[in-house]
Amino acid sequence: MLNKIITKIFTVLDDLRQTAYVKICVEKGLKLGNNVSIRNKASFGSEPFLVQIGDDSRIGEGVQFVTHSGFTVNLRKIEGYEKVRNFGHIKVGKNCAIGNYSIILQNVEIGDNCVLGANSVLSESMPSNTVYLGNPAKYVCEIEDYGDVLKKTTIDYPIELEQDRNKLHDWLKKNLPEKYKPAQ
Repeated sequence: MLNKIITKIFTVLDDLRQTAYVKICVEKGLKLGNNVSIRNKASFGSEPFLVQIGDDSRIGEGVQFVTHSGFTVNLRKIEGYEKVRNFGHIKVGKNCAIGNYSIILQNVEIGDNCVLGANSVLSESMPSNTVYLGNPAKYVCEIEDYGDVLKKTTIDYPIELEQDRNKLHDWLKKNLPEKYKPAQ
């Protein structure tokens, strides 16, 4: 019981910290569309005013938006590179999903309806309706292809359970078949 209470306290504190951080970033110029979901530990760097996120997009936990190259500080110590500076915008389109702990580098635009897989490092722009993943992130498929794969593994449960997470969890505990992908 004590563990549950402590976990809940830390969850609430993390949520409060993230909410305050996002508000500060918006005050500094971060552009957020409507209904954007930002999980804890996401970071908009030291120039949040260079980041724009479209309506209905979801930003996973620990996602990093890198709007400049910090290495230029070191590079400027080398003769001939004293004036090197590197900043750039990042734009995420509408209805995108950015997986946990991904890194998006400067001068990158993500089109509408895109998925960037977890732990990816995106250094090039993504056209609309595509799925990318990896380090460096590369094209995997069109969003419809990804959707078709997910249709095959969709779990059929009473949709009204989504209104009460505890009831949904109870249903999954009792009814979700235990099946795994075969080893290759």
